[in-house]
Formats: sequence, C-alpha cells, structure tokens
Amino acid sequence: MSSSKRDRSFDPSRRRSVSLILGATGLALAGCRVQPLYGTWSVGSQSPVASDLAAIEIERIDSTNTEDLKRIGQVLRNEMLFGFRRGGRGEAPRYRLRVILDRQRNAVGVQRLKDVPASYSVTLNASFVLSEYETDRTLTTGRAFATASYDFSSQRFANLRAERDADDRAAKVIAGDIQTRLAGYFTEQKQG
Repeated sequence: MSSSKRDRSFDPSRRRSVSLILGATGLALAGCRVQPLYGTWSVGSQSPVASDLAAIEIERIDSTNTEDLKRIGQVLRNEMLFGFRRGGRGEAPRYRLRVILDRQRNAVGVQRLKDVPASYSVTLNASFVLSEYETDRTLTTGRAFATASYDFSSQRFANLRAERDADDRAAKVIAGDIQTRLAGYFTEQKQG
C-alpha cells in the first residue's frame, strides 16, 4: 500500500466528517421508538394490540365475481380468526371486519409442441374495511393480495388438488397481511 493511501485514511478532517455523520445519525435515531408489535410490554402483561385484534368480529367473506369462493373465503376467515385470537376465545366485539375477495387464474407456462399450460398462477385480491361495532364508523380500509402457482399435469385430480393448495397458500398470506396491517393500525392509534 502506498503512503499516500495510508495518509488519507488517517486524515483528521475525514475523521471529523465521519464522526459528525455518525453523531447526527445517532441523534436522529434517538427519537425513534422501537416497540414490539405483538410482544408484551412488561413481564406478565399482554400486548394491547392482541386484545384489540381479539375484539374483531369477522363477517362472512363476500366475493365480487360469480365464481363460488365460499371455500376460499372460509379458509381466509379461519386463518384470520386463529391469528386474531391465537386459538382462544375472542373478546366482546368492539370492531367489525368486512372482506371482499376476488380470484384470478392465469396460465404461466406452456408446454412445447402441445400448446397445453404447464403451470398456473392463482391471484387472490382482498379489500377490507374495519369499522366500529356499535356505530359502524369506518376506521381503516385496505387491500391485500397474494399469488401462488401450481404445476399442471395430465392427472385431473392432481390438478384440482394443486389448485386448491395454491388457493389455501394465497389465503394464508392474505390473512397474515391483513392481521399485520390491523395490528399496525391499532399500534398507531395507541401511540396517538
């Protein structure tokens, strides 16, 4: 290493600049409050977000298209119920959640010389509205989506089962996304 490169790394003005940048970054981050979203706030206490999530009544999932999405809607609802209540009983409802589900299926790849799809992708779109249970005043709205793919084969039952599994995977992702967004909303409201 040449002496000119070594001298630049020990330059006092460069050290001062780096120290100034690190100090400014430290001051900027000192105002940040990092808190667990679902975790406990103190020993033996429960997260306030968990009690808000457990107080959500989830209505039957509706569909925007003519395709029968009752099974997928039920999977989505069950995943949200388990996520909100952690397998326990819910609290008295203080909030109402309405979800509208839409589903699209697209061919992704085509087999050579056969002109037959090799795989499909399933996309689920969910629009949701969280409102107060008593007054029906809208608190927050949002959209969530998930895509899952599956391989297409020559066996009919295998194709049906693979499509169903893709629907279930996408529904689980949407349930987790909605839960995270609502937990973020409740945390933001508590911090005021």
